[in-house]
Amino acid sequence: MTIATGVAKKLVYKKQSALGTIATASGAQHLRRVTSTVDLKKATYQSAEIRSDYQRADFRHGVRTVDGTISGELSPGSYADFIGSSVRQAWQTPATTGAIITVAAAVTTGASGTFTRSAGSFLTDGFKIGDVIRWTGWATTGVPNNTHNFLITSLTGTVMTGTMLDGVAIGAKVAGDSVTGTVVGKKNWIPLTGHLREYYTIEHAYTDVTQSEVFTDCVIGQAMFKMPASGMNTCEFPIMGLNMTTGTTAYFTTPTAAVGTGVTAAANGALYIGGVAVGLVTGLDITLNGNYSTPGGVVGSNVEPDIFQGSIDVTGNATVLFQDGVFRDYFLNETEVSLIAVFTTGNTANADFFGITMSRLKFGGASKDDGEKGLTLTMPFTALLNSAGGAAVADLATTISFQDSTL
Repeated sequence: MTIATGVAKKLVYKKQSALGTIATASGAQHLRRVTSTVDLKKATYQSAEIRSDYQRADFRHGVRTVDGTISGELSPGSYADFIGSSVRQAWQTPATTGAIITVAAAVTTGASGTFTRSAGSFLTDGFKIGDVIRWTGWATTGVPNNTHNFLITSLTGTVMTGTMLDGVAIGAKVAGDSVTGTVVGKKNWIPLTGHLREYYTIEHAYTDVTQSEVFTDCVIGQAMFKMPASGMNTCEFPIMGLNMTTGTTAYFTTPTAAVGTGVTAAANGALYIGGVAVGLVTGLDITLNGNYSTPGGVVGSNVEPDIFQGSIDVTGNATVLFQDGVFRDYFLNETEVSLIAVFTTGNTANADFFGITMSRLKFGGASKDDGEKGLTLTMPFTALLNSAGGAAVADLATTISFQDSTL
């Protein structure tokens, strides 16, 4: 007798064209996972009759729902669809300078420095604080600037300040080379208008016992990111859905192979809080909660009619070594700060990466632990809409944005 095993279980998904329309069998995508606990649940009802035989005489099944969590290790490209659905927008092609000859490069300290232009505007081009860009076209002493991941930490129309993520110093060079700066990959964020409603068909194909479970009308209820000081970054996507069908063969035919990019780790990358590089954070968690809900059943059907969107809450928690009063006072003074986190899959100049930017957040606490060790602050936070952001300024008008180098 064959028993189903996790290694033989395939997780496959595809976006639906609409609510109530199962995704077609072709063109689906294998998804990497650590676990997937998506499953069918039912409400149950027990008779409340008081009987002379002192027993219960009836028990019924009610409304069907789908829930569970898909968890994985955070790798660029792998979970882009789910992240896009979490912010309710398609991934956007970001900014570029086009070829220009008016940019000079200068070193400030270490791998940090500036790119200064004498004509045109980085802001008008669409660049933002938190973007990771790559330059091409630099010659002679500017060659080290080519095809390096450069994180923007401060930005005006004419001056781009930041750091090379691989730690290599910027190559100082006067203007004159025909160079191009381009934000790598694509970006996404919670938009101000035009929010998408996306539904998925998700399959668990148990290939060793020839069983298939297909979950329909699924939404991405939350997106959760965990960045430990040591170890792989992880992500979790709690799922809500409406129904499940079963079969003895896989529903999706010839799905695309899972994305093969490397996994990010918090030890590789950069973290900036309040515009300053931070080396004291021992853990960082971020959660986007879409606050989805169902009506709780309708008369005459054992399936919910829809899953309704709510406002998107962005919250998190940072654990910080207690060195001075800076972080504590962010909480005490209700100071609004920005947070930029970029994590790479390696140490090469153009390593794949995943970036997160929140330009306006407040800490809601700063409790300290105790013991014979380095003391830490536990600092929950809430990210907020940056209503001062928008076109031709240094920040987006959003609560949180993402950048994926592989898209």
